[in-house]
Amino acid sequence: MNIPKMMQDLVQYLAEGFARIFGPNDDEYPEIGTQPFEGDPYQAKEAD
Repeated sequence: MNIPKMMQDLVQYLAEGFARIFGPNDDEYPEIGTQPFEGDPYQAKEAD
């Protein structure tokens, strides 16, 4: 494999990652808002 082909592949790999990170979201999660807390608060116990 020659150097120019390797460099082209590297630049393409980095550009695809950059586009995925900074591109629009493709998440399909429902927008449901903040969920209420329904549990008990954590209470640390003293160490022996």
